[in-house]
Amino acid sequence: MATEFETLLYEVSDGIATITLNRPDRMNAFMPQMMMDLIHVFDETDGDDAVKVVVVTGAGRAFCAGADLANRADTFDHTGPPKQHQIHVNGIRRDGGGRVSLRIFESLKPVIAAVNGAAVGVGITMQLPMDIRLASTNAKFGFVFTRRGIVPEAASSWFLPRVVGMQTALEWCYTGRVFGAEEALAKGLIRSIHDPDDLLPAAYALAREIVDNTAPVSVALARRMLWRGLTFDHPMDGHMQESRGIVSRGASADAAEGINSFMEKRPPAYPNKVSSDTPDLWPKWEEPEFE
Repeated sequence: MATEFETLLYEVSDGIATITLNRPDRMNAFMPQMMMDLIHVFDETDGDDAVKVVVVTGAGRAFCAGADLANRADTFDHTGPPKQHQIHVNGIRRDGGGRVSLRIFESLKPVIAAVNGAAVGVGITMQLPMDIRLASTNAKFGFVFTRRGIVPEAASSWFLPRVVGMQTALEWCYTGRVFGAEEALAKGLIRSIHDPDDLLPAAYALAREIVDNTAPVSVALARRMLWRGLTFDHPMDGHMQESRGIVSRGASADAAEGINSFMEKRPPAYPNKVSSDTPDLWPKWEEPEFE
């Protein structure tokens, strides 16, 4: 039975977990309970070997319309005493969107965003550590922080230039304008555009390609290798992590199955599990502390 969350719908079917942001009456606006639910749901997907790929979408006409502005001018004022859901480090309140982005960044499973409608503010920045983004023709995006008197959040100052390049990142953050799926596609923010009825089927088809053909442990390692590679100073760093991975995976039952299934022209049945068989090629990733 699927776990229930207050602000999300969650189900697993045939290797694919679907996370649906579920506050349609508020255009799935982000608030503290959604932050906690998103962090916990990725704990769920990581711990469940039945999950091979995660698809994230929104209920109703929006993906996520940004922070819930019900408190108006007090929405972004966090100078008071910490609340139960907040974490302070050296007197600075950690940004809730950043906590979600960092949790998604650490996911052991591939994450596909199916952007069904408006994705503004944290609604788009939370998507940046997701691996592949598909969008509906109804999708709209906006890094609107300067138009609200604040600054980019959810670790987007790290992710956004790496996804679309510095010039585009600066333009979108400077202007704060809302733009459509065509511009997002042209600048590399999204992978493809689909009619609304075709969006989730396209996301599931991509997920199915991963589920049916690949070794989950190898996918988990490849995800970490490529994201970590963005911070390497020299190709030798990549060569070193790849060499460790090849040595570890080359002796695995998955590698034997991958070769045998190919030679025998049959679908693979990889035996290794992400929860128990993923090798530790690097020191454990820790959430950074503020100095």
